[in-house]
Amino acid sequence: MAPCVVLLCSLFGVLLGQGVEQISIEDCCKDGQKRGNDNEECVSLSLISGSDTCRIVQEQCCVTVLEDNMCTTGINMAKDQGACDSLFTNTCETKTTKMCCDCCLLGKATQEQGLPCDHNLSVGYQCGLVSRACCVDGAPDNQTTAKTELPNKDETSDSGDNSVLSDQCKGKCAHNCVGNGTCSCFKGYKLKPDGKSCEDINECLLGASNCRGGERCINTEGSFRCQREVSCGTGYELTDNNNCKDIDECESGIHNCGPEFECQNTQGSFRCLPKVKCGAGFIQDALGNCIDINECVSQTGPCNRGQICINTVGSYICQRNSVNCGRGYHLNEEGTRCVDIDECKGPEKVCAGHGCINLIGSYRCECETGYIFNSISRFCEDINECRHYPGRLCAHKCENTLGSYQCSCTTGFKLAADGRNCDDLNECESNPCSQECANVYGSYQCYCRRGYQLSDIDGMTCEDIDECALPTGGHICSYRCHNTPGSFHCSCPVSGYTLAPNGRSCQDIDECVTGTHTCTVNQSCFNVQGGFRCLSFECPNNYRRVGETRCERLLCNDSVDCPAMPLRITYYYLTFPTNIPVFTNIFRMGPSHTVAGDDIQIVITSGNEGGFFKTERVPTGGVMSVAKLINQPQDFELSLELRLRRYGTLSTYLAKVLVFVTQEEPRVPYNPLLE
Repeated sequence: MAPCVVLLCSLFGVLLGQGVEQISIEDCCKDGQKRGNDNEECVSLSLISGSDTCRIVQEQCCVTVLEDNMCTTGINMAKDQGACDSLFTNTCETKTTKMCCDCCLLGKATQEQGLPCDHNLSVGYQCGLVSRACCVDGAPDNQTTAKTELPNKDETSDSGDNSVLSDQCKGKCAHNCVGNGTCSCFKGYKLKPDGKSCEDINECLLGASNCRGGERCINTEGSFRCQREVSCGTGYELTDNNNCKDIDECESGIHNCGPEFECQNTQGSFRCLPKVKCGAGFIQDALGNCIDINECVSQTGPCNRGQICINTVGSYICQRNSVNCGRGYHLNEEGTRCVDIDECKGPEKVCAGHGCINLIGSYRCECETGYIFNSISRFCEDINECRHYPGRLCAHKCENTLGSYQCSCTTGFKLAADGRNCDDLNECESNPCSQECANVYGSYQCYCRRGYQLSDIDGMTCEDIDECALPTGGHICSYRCHNTPGSFHCSCPVSGYTLAPNGRSCQDIDECVTGTHTCTVNQSCFNVQGGFRCLSFECPNNYRRVGETRCERLLCNDSVDCPAMPLRITYYYLTFPTNIPVFTNIFRMGPSHTVAGDDIQIVITSGNEGGFFKTERVPTGGVMSVAKLINQPQDFELSLELRLRRYGTLSTYLAKVLVFVTQEEPRVPYNPLLE
């Protein structure tokens, strides 16, 4: 498989900068094309010249041939198979093939939908060429005549006939046929190695463009264009011939001259000229209004020495100069000269409570601390110390006052004795919390004792935690949970249970051991979960009592039924809670020893009306297990019969099993309304 295709970038500068050997660039390219047709590695070709330029041309011409071959394979697959599924892997080798296959399918789909082949989808330059070629190839003849109506004047024959219209190459040429099966291309194209296809010549890459300095060459299909690299700037626009043309803002109406002005275009800009012309002695402002010129304030006074200038509207007048004292002076009593005014002794308190110092023609105030003298307004103005010395006077907040300043603190602090720093305020001294308070820097934190939690509303009040209502509260107590302020306690059923030492679990009271049962002397006490049972039994006729729970059969007389009766009747007492797993073995029965050839059968003869139990044969006898879930407390009196056939003799044994099913872990759901 051919290597991945590497695109040629910025080759123009390399081609111009090298080429020290005699081998031409065309020969280097032909060698690369030949090696590409032979499927050689383009990145490791045998060099035919020591020139870097020749090496680059060799490699890129080889890559171009491989890329064209891969693209042709993809186009043929799209035309022959109508699908590109076999190229789904999209490896480096099949990437170009798959792209050309997909783009050819796009062109065929465009033609089938009746859309123009020259679409403007942004699918890339090479994809667009392949798509248009496959679209035109599948179009009817009346749709392809437009391509043959573009003859190149440079490729016409001497007789003036277009070689496309008089094709002697049987239609194999992409552009022109010059006879004898030889093809040629339009101007701006070159013949591909296959001798019939044409590809665009990149004039920009080969340096064949005539772009001027400051312009960039952009290659186009069959030609090129030049574009300025630097914009024309404000006030200019780029014309089609790449020149900068001045924008006439006045004609286009994009100026901002007001109604009192006329627009005058200039190179790259415009000017606003007032419609009204001002006369002598006036000057026009930015809004077009005429404003009087004060000639008297000009640097060179218009009046002669010894005269004073008086401004008038549009002009001025000159008068003879009289004695005129400036600010801070007044005429003496004779009216001949100006003398200083002592402002500090005048009726007006010029310094307003501050010290006053008279100066020749003026005065100065000696301001008190916290004030500064303004030489322009000649007043003592307050100094804003907080603004002049930010962060240096007060630790927290600074507030300016007349002649001074005052410090204050933020919440959680109090002003220190020096009046500038801030000390932490112990808010806990005022008891803001309902239980416990911890002072922290600048604030305080309330917290609660065990069994309480801090209120989310005010963050100070402690509320009781209802431990019984917590998600885990149902498991705190085994029977019933009682909430108390700051804590809780557990309780057990009134009878049959007592609270365990851990204060949470309930323990069964063994009434038979503690002697709190109500059984008679002739009865035996049997403890069950949460209570007890009083038990007693009598042996049937022809049986005698052996031990506390067993009856043995007496010798049989002439009675026919006697041998069929059980040899032994044994009483058993079982207790377990409700909901024990099904198939749990609860009773086992069998002979004391087994002999080869024993035939053992065990059946429930009575007491199993609900079908809660079943029996099963095992090698040593039989077992009784739970057959159905028992979810309600109840008592069962079961009779199990074991039949043993040994050496041809049948023996029967009877077990009276009393089963007491008690409530499984009694529990009362927590209800705060019952507390």
